[in-house]
Formats: sequence, C-alpha cells, structure tokens
Amino acid sequence: MAKITAAEVNKLRKTTGAGMMDCKKALVEADGDFDKAIEILRKKGQKVAAKRADRDSSEGAAIAKVNSDSTTGVIISLNCETDFVAKNESFVKLANDLADLALGFDSKDDFLAASFNGMTVSEKLTEQTGVIGEKIEIGSFEKLSAPFIGSYIHAGNKIATLVGLSANVDGAAEAAKDVAMQAAAMNPVALNEEGVDQSVIDKEIEIAKDQLRQEGKPEEMLDNIAKGKLKRFFKDNTLVNQDFIKDSKQSVAQYVKSVNADLTVTGFSRVALG
Repeated sequence: MAKITAAEVNKLRKTTGAGMMDCKKALVEADGDFDKAIEILRKKGQKVAAKRADRDSSEGAAIAKVNSDSTTGVIISLNCETDFVAKNESFVKLANDLADLALGFDSKDDFLAASFNGMTVSEKLTEQTGVIGEKIEIGSFEKLSAPFIGSYIHAGNKIATLVGLSANVDGAAEAAKDVAMQAAAMNPVALNEEGVDQSVIDKEIEIAKDQLRQEGKPEEMLDNIAKGKLKRFFKDNTLVNQDFIKDSKQSVAQYVKSVNADLTVTGFSRVALG
C-alpha cells in the first residue's frame, strides 16, 4: 500500500474541493494514484447526483459578469438545495469562476461542455454534488450584448441583472448600473410595450374587463376602459416606462436621456433565486 502524505491529500482537496477525509480515502483506494483518486471522487459525485436528481435546487448564487470592453455580459445561476450552502464562501467562489468562464460561450450547452480545471463544467458540477452532498446545477444562463453593458448583483447573490445601452458615452457606466438596479428591484416583464407577449396582453385585458363587469360598467364601455388599464400595466411593468426608482418624477427612458440625449436602453436580463 502506497504511503499517503498530507501534501498529496491537500493537493487533491485543492483540486476537487472535497473534504480532507474524502480525499484521503480516495487516495488510499487509488493506492496513491492522483488521477484515479479524482475519478473515485467523481464517481461518488455521480452516485449522489443520481440519488438527489429529483430534489429542488431553488437556492444558490446568481452571478453577472461583463467583459473587459463592456460589450458583452452573462448571468449564470449556480443552484443548490439550501441557503446554507448558497452562502458558503467556496460555493460563491465557484459560481464566480464559472461565470467568468461563461462569458466566452453563447449557449448553456456549450458552456456545460467547456473545459474547467481539467474536466468539463458538467463533470465539475457532478463532482461538487458529491463533495457538498446536495444537488448542484447550472440553472440560468443569460447572455446580452450591446454597445455598452452594465450589471448589478443584489446583496446575497439572489438577484443579478444586465442592462444594455445604445452607446458607450460619458455617464454610461453609472446609468447602466442604475437601470440594472431598477430591473432588479422592480422586476419588469419586458423592455417596452413591443416586448410584452401577446398572451400576457390578452390576459391583462380580460382581467380588466372582468373587474369592470363586477363594478357594473356597461359592456360597450369595457374595451376603451380596458385599453386605459393596459397602458397603466405597460407603465408599471415595462422597464423603460417604469418610474425611475431614484427619481419618480421621470421614467427610466427619461433618466437615460438625461445622461445623453441620444442614449436608449436596448435590452436587459434578470435572474432571481429563492
């Protein structure tokens, strides 16, 4: 039997994130073969993952990252089962490291197949499932590109947002962050009226008509009044039309134009956990 040193155990722990005793047991089982020990830990992760496949993984960390020239951003959520794990320093670090990697990929599938510390991202998640003992997976993968991208992560990593602006002008960084905070706080359903799905519009009109009927309004008046209520829905629920949270006297679109007359919001992404 090969003699297992503390240095070898520590090296395996740093490579995999597994506990000291799990690393020692894997090295003993592998007779000191480092790569075989990694494989043993991966198989343990696969077994745990299979057992916990039907568990709810609604907790975790939502992380937004923007590239060096602020033209592309990504949000990923690294999901787990409990808030206790979500707050763990090593879990949050893993989420940030994975988000950095995710910037280079356009789809969740390509990202999961990407190389990460000698294995694929998907394999790393399986390994960490064994290490942590909870279902670990990538929940959301959102990519956004624009002439200028800003981001915001709410305290506790529960909400992350990206906002795209039409130009990289003086004040763009502050404006993008302000609007990203707006999207985090106010949870708009779309960027503007054109972005609202027709099924949502139809549902809102029907709800408004039902309310008006209960109030005793004549049937011939329902369409016009419902259209007025729909305008209010757009104002409250589309990002550029919402009242700006830092100054409710102007809309988000008006705030952005106060930074630069030609500046507009081109898009946003929002991921929330818990």
